[in-house]
Amino acid sequence: MAAGSSIISNISSNLTNTYAYLASLYPEDGVTYKNITAARNDSTNYLTLNQSFASYLQNNFSTLDKDGDGIISADEMNNLTNTISTSGVSRTELSQLAASGAYSSDMVAKILENFDEMDTNHDGRITSAEITAFTHSCNMQEKIDEENYKKATNMSLFYGNENASTDVSSYSILSYKYKNFNS
Repeated sequence: MAAGSSIISNISSNLTNTYAYLASLYPEDGVTYKNITAARNDSTNYLTLNQSFASYLQNNFSTLDKDGDGIISADEMNNLTNTISTSGVSRTELSQLAASGAYSSDMVAKILENFDEMDTNHDGRITSAEITAFTHSCNMQEKIDEENYKKATNMSLFYGNENASTDVSSYSILSYKYKNFNS
């Protein structure tokens, strides 16, 4: 999940690029709900328009159009991407924006599964820093678990299997030392 921390900046970047593309298609009208719909339905835009991010803009149009003028302005888009960059994304935003397929579904599922644990300040949003901290914590715990497993395994090898008698499978590192005493 190490790549998970970059998902926030990727979302912000993809939203910015999608908005810029839509704005370039309709410079005289701006990014309106009607224009987003038209761009999404135009097959000539299929390879250049990120459908998932355009869908997000379309589905959340009224929320993003803060002044209610029917246009998502550059300032409104900047406010959105700045919020995402600094405050992170909510569970709903992540679910909607990650549907683009640009991110590993396993990674997104793990982030969503651990969302509440990652959200250390409990503001309902996760940042890149929170994802990184969670990933680091998980990696540290994994190393501790590995070391504990190795210690347990090494002790069995060192002392041998106490349930076995003179069986070859009960060999331990100490067996050579006591071999002559048993003969």
